[in-house]
Amino acid sequence: MSSRRREPKSDGSVTIKRVAELAGVSMMTVSRVLNEGASVRESTRKRVMEAVAELGYRPNISARSLAGSRSYLIGLLYDNPSAAYISELLIGALNSCRAAGYHLVVEACDVEAGGIGEEVLALVRDSRLDGLVLPPPLCESEALVEALTGADIPYVRIAPFTQTEVAPYVYIDDAQAAHEVTSRLIALGHSRIGFIKGHPNQGASESRFKGFRRAMRAADLAVKAEDICQGYFSYKSGLACAEKLLDRKDRPTAIFASNDDMAAAVYAVANRHGLEIPADLSVAGFDDTLIATTVWPQLTTVRQPIAEMAAAAVDLLIRVVRSGRAVDDRGMARRLLDYTIIERESLGPAPRATPRKQAQSR
Repeated sequence: MSSRRREPKSDGSVTIKRVAELAGVSMMTVSRVLNEGASVRESTRKRVMEAVAELGYRPNISARSLAGSRSYLIGLLYDNPSAAYISELLIGALNSCRAAGYHLVVEACDVEAGGIGEEVLALVRDSRLDGLVLPPPLCESEALVEALTGADIPYVRIAPFTQTEVAPYVYIDDAQAAHEVTSRLIALGHSRIGFIKGHPNQGASESRFKGFRRAMRAADLAVKAEDICQGYFSYKSGLACAEKLLDRKDRPTAIFASNDDMAAAVYAVANRHGLEIPADLSVAGFDDTLIATTVWPQLTTVRQPIAEMAAAAVDLLIRVVRSGRAVDDRGMARRLLDYTIIERESLGPAPRATPRKQAQSR
């Protein structure tokens, strides 16, 4: 490898990601080479093995042996503050597993915990899982993705926004959905729209914000910093953001929250401030979980097909397990699902003037 910079020999800490970077290929390709997989060009195989030798990389033999005989068990990992989102995931995954003759193993994981890769590899070994489904935010964990790829364990991700070349995934167009909702608010005459962002550890959060921002700019409307609040996909964070957005004279006339839990929190704060929805304040959400129809007036929101996404992820995973191939004729297997804007009663025309807050007199 005379044309490349020499890397220091391994002290045991060299990762599959470093091998992939040095060889100029994906981690999935490195994994296929190390596990003697098919569909790898000889020139690519040679380049990977040269990088392995140069870095002194030593594959984890015990980890590579984890994907052994088939158990007909699929693992679904989760770390998400929204109980409604998790419930929808379970429904879709369970139905798909049942139809295919598989059983579902559900485990909670802390994406921020150290050693998550080793923890999940141990789970796969102890439970003899055939593969894993990773919803957000676990699908964005670089340590977990690298551990599973390096161990050649099949997995499918739901709505990832990073490292999309390493494993199959299912997703929707979050940015376009947010753009469409924002455009509807603008068409109703709203020019000052508050936005509550989702958790920063999920790529969907930034994608939804980009869609909102693109629609505002297309209408020549300013996106003001004081109208944007960082939420965390939880009802509690929605309360804090709604209070920040509504506790001032120049409040927005509409608020778009990045999920339904935070949108429901806006209802509570609006009521405390004496604001009527939608006469004084329009509210929109995202996901179309159960809470969207339990608040009053019912919430206009984006129906993200959460259950269908989980079912599609399980279906993709089983195909990978049975065929041993994570790619199709077009490259890495991926599936785009449709979203729907569900119009209910929470949107209305922008009020002519901001009504006086009543909460302070209570």
